[in-house]
Amino acid sequence: MKKLILLDGNSLANRAFYALPLLSTEQGVYTNAVYGFTTMLLKLLEEERPSHMLVAFDAGKRTFRHDTYSEYKGGRMKTPAELSEQFPLLRELLTAMAVPQFELEPYEADDIIGTLAQQAVAAGYDVVVVTGDKDLLQLVAPGVKVYLTRRGITDVDVYDEAAVERKYGLAPAQIVDLKGLMGDSSDNIPGIPGVGEKTALKLLQQYGTVENILAHADELSGAKLRERVREHGDLALMSKKLATIYREVPLPYDISALELKPYDPEQVARIFRKLAFNSLLER
Repeated sequence: MKKLILLDGNSLANRAFYALPLLSTEQGVYTNAVYGFTTMLLKLLEEERPSHMLVAFDAGKRTFRHDTYSEYKGGRMKTPAELSEQFPLLRELLTAMAVPQFELEPYEADDIIGTLAQQAVAAGYDVVVVTGDKDLLQLVAPGVKVYLTRRGITDVDVYDEAAVERKYGLAPAQIVDLKGLMGDSSDNIPGIPGVGEKTALKLLQQYGTVENILAHADELSGAKLRERVREHGDLALMSKKLATIYREVPLPYDISALELKPYDPEQVARIFRKLAFNSLLER
């Protein structure tokens, strides 16, 4: 069976950095994000046995979404130097392990993952997306599962369509409508001011989409809610657009290029020794 695993590189490295103590080598090189990421990677390789894999990274701070909303991701704190300096080490390690990696301006890792997931399912692959970002639940579909990290980096919640329904009472495609209504502070997506998750879920379970809610704004219960929806409908539509993963990224290769090839054990061992990953070296 052909199985493609797509890893959200920035999200998982960020999760690992904050989940683990600030480890460093004797030379003072910080390694906790790389260590956590590598631990998860080894677990996926052992348990899932994928035939194909890709780690997608964000290419830069500015994306095509900034053309729609200049304040997109505007409230984010600067990445700590202790984390940012680990990304070159992570890339070096992935290269040694022969794990494909990719980034492309002006797109985000999510868009690369969404594009490849769609192409892979059409080509008959099973797809697993691994991330710490709930936005990617919109990609869940027949043949596509999302593994959402929790409690650190190696424990995950597995989402298929039934699991998304159980959690939110929504279909995966409605995750973008949820973001359109309630916004997302982590990405500085505004949503409708004053509309939280509980109200948003109730509206979507009744009306289905942001567009249909706006079309029935006069029917909504509560004068304040009606007023907010009427007044901020444009914000809701823009927020939904910002939250929607773009699935037509112009990739310079096809899925066959992501086949996992054997790696040179000595090359991997050299990097593990350099990073003082002694327990992983034994493994």
